[in-house]
Parts: sequence; structure tokens; C-alpha cells
Amino acid sequence: MTESIREAQLKRTDAGLIPQGEGWFVLNARDVSWIRSEERGQDTDFEGGQEWAQLGFRIHVLMPGQRNGMYHRERGQEDFLVVAGECVLVIEGEERRLKAWDFVHCPPWTHHVFVGAGDGPCVILAASSRQFQKDGPWGFYCADETARRYNASSPEDTQDGEVAYGRFPASQPTRYRDGFLPDWLPRRGSESG
Repeated sequence: MTESIREAQLKRTDAGLIPQGEGWFVLNARDVSWIRSEERGQDTDFEGGQEWAQLGFRIHVLMPGQRNGMYHRERGQEDFLVVAGECVLVIEGEERRLKAWDFVHCPPWTHHVFVGAGDGPCVILAASSRQFQKDGPWGFYCADETARRYNASSPEDTQDGEVAYGRFPASQPTRYRDGFLPDWLPRRGSESG
């Protein structure tokens, strides 16, 4: 490939900036559109109006008791790094307490969900394979007794998000708010160097 890759457009909305079309971009996490719900915390929408075919990436912020989704397993690999705070990982029916700098690798089809714990926000970086999206089921939401104790279990095994999340209000786009990310993380314009 000899052509230059063009820069993507960033659309300004009430919820923050949303990447549009193909191309590269640079976007501060405090400027991007976030997605928020009382049950699932808040996470970044870096993908926005683009379609990322190879890799997904999000920053998820959970307060104690909030979960990043429903207990599920996916056809593609997922990896997670806890950057700040504490959470409980329910993985393959077991509970693991995690703290800052714990790394979690989920090979394809690993059952998992994260639940905020401790006394403040838990910040998790998430990266996931997108290769599987074109040829078959993405995965399944799963019923699990351990996840049920954290209100993070689907009522039944299903691929239908309406069934898995039906008892909760939908997440809504929102602008970044102070407190989503810990104060010790650098703010735009305050980086040294």
C-alpha cells in the first residue's frame, strides 16, 4: 500500500466527539463521547461512527456494584488491564478480586464479567478481537449462579441482548464528567515533557 491514510472527521455532539468515516485520529478520553448507565457504569466510545474490523478498545469505569455487562463468552480473544481501583472478576464461575495493574487474558469462549468493588471507581482498559464478527455468532450471554450474586447473570443462555439486559434501562450517550477517571491520571495540557 502506497497511499496515505487520511485523518477521520471528529463530529462534535452534546455527548462529546465521535469519530466519523475511515481514517486515523487522535482523541483524548475526556473529549470522546461516553456511554453511561446506573447499572453498567460508563465507558468510552472511541469507535464512534467507524467500523473497526480488527480490534476493539474501550476504557470502562465502574463504581462499586456496577458491572461492565452481563456474564458472557465471546468468539474472539479479549484482554483487560485494571488501571485503578478494585473489582471482582467472575470468570468461568469463579470469583477473583482484582486491583490496579492486574491483567486478565480471556481466550475465545472464556465466560467472564467485571463488577466494581472497593470504595471508589475502578478503571479497566479493554481490548478485543473483532475478526469473528463477520462469520458467525459473536458469543452468548450466560446464566451463572456466581454472576447472579452480583446481578450480572442473564436470566438464560442467549444471544439476544434484549433478553440478557431487558430488566435494565438502556445505556445513554453522555459527556465526560469529572470523576469518571481518577484525578492522578494526567489531564489534557498538563502532561510533562
